[in-house]
Amino acid sequence: MYARSTTVRGNPAAIDVGIAYVREAVIPAVRDMDGCVGLSMLVDRASGRTVITTAWADADAMRRSAENVLGIRKHTAEILCGPAEVQEWEIAVLHRRYETRNGAGTRVIWTKVDPARMDAMIESFRMGLLPRMEELPGFCSVSALVDRQNGMCATAVTYESRHAMDDAMDQAIALRKEFTDSMGMEVTDVNSFDLVLAHLRVPETV
Repeated sequence: MYARSTTVRGNPAAIDVGIAYVREAVIPAVRDMDGCVGLSMLVDRASGRTVITTAWADADAMRRSAENVLGIRKHTAEILCGPAEVQEWEIAVLHRRYETRNGAGTRVIWTKVDPARMDAMIESFRMGLLPRMEELPGFCSVSALVDRQNGMCATAVTYESRHAMDDAMDQAIALRKEFTDSMGMEVTDVNSFDLVLAHLRVPETV
């Protein structure tokens, strides 16, 4: 499975209007596209940063949708008052322990690894890190998106609430450092978000 993420660093005052537009216009539009298996939206109300991710059954479906989403993306970025940054990914890991509810929080960690070590990293994530992540307080789900060509990775860990996410922070940081050090990975960015929309029909990969 594959995913396309659109990141907009916009105006915090535009967040609610942006959420409404994505809910009422974007979701119905992409849901009808061949091969689409869902959409999620993360927002950081303090900074105005949003991440909208569409998931696709395969790489061909994602590529076929590219032209159809150009206008939608442009209008969404205009509403959110910021430029759109687009990244395409392979969904390497997706695991849900619990379904998310209103008020869920997501922490996204962007990393970089030697592309030659990507397969080893994914296997270690599945077999070694994932069982330990399930023990974090309030843990709901995790997805790991990878770009095999340049070694970029984005891992989204969702908790039942922002409070639970904050409570798990110290443990999560320790796990992250241990894992990234062992795999020779560079952490390039970390950000906490509200998970405001999660319309996903993506099957688990583990």
